[in-house]
Amino acid sequence: MNRTPAFEVTDPGVIARLVHDLPFAQVVTGDGAGGFVASSVPLLLDVPADGAPWRLRGHLARSNPQAGFGDTRVPALALFVGPHAYVSPSAYPSKAETGKVVPTWNYVEVHLHGTFRLTDDPAATLAAVTDLTDASEATRPEPWRVTDAPGDYVSKLARGIVAFEIVVERIEAKAKLSQNKSASDRRGVIDDLSGRPGGGAAVAGLMGSGEFDPPDPPGEAV
Repeated sequence: MNRTPAFEVTDPGVIARLVHDLPFAQVVTGDGAGGFVASSVPLLLDVPADGAPWRLRGHLARSNPQAGFGDTRVPALALFVGPHAYVSPSAYPSKAETGKVVPTWNYVEVHLHGTFRLTDDPAATLAAVTDLTDASEATRPEPWRVTDAPGDYVSKLARGIVAFEIVVERIEAKAKLSQNKSASDRRGVIDDLSGRPGGGAAVAGLMGSGEFDPPDPPGEAV
């Protein structure tokens, strides 16, 4: 990750919330032959209260190459990419004053580096599926539970997947949200993106939340 102090996120609580809000991640590992393999999967983050390392949990289809590592523990990188949006120079009020503006892209991302290992036993697999389902269904008025399906049906499907975990060893997080711009230019970006569908409105919401405001008056570096 390109680390820029103005955009770095270092608060563990904020980072954990971002991961919780961005559960669909890309898990990248070596393929054992000098290359790489990646899977897009939903992940759960466990943050132990005793200060132990964070842990990511998920599951893969048995046909996935990453499900073939056996007992081998391999380095892994989990990439959580959040809302992102193109920022037009026309969004900045300073464009009319100086003309010294260029396009950019605002975005949020979290990189969790660690060690990947399979946890291939029926109990671990069922727990991974159950916990992920419960987290994903939590906001529904009538959450669906794994136990709502016939037990033999769930057991049959579970044999086709394998659970895994990543013990997190290094954390990098970034929220590039125009913190290096003046207050008026930041407001211009928020106003411009608020009416845009998809990522634009979401980025504007993060910028307007105040959580990622710069602590000191920013410069005008791009």
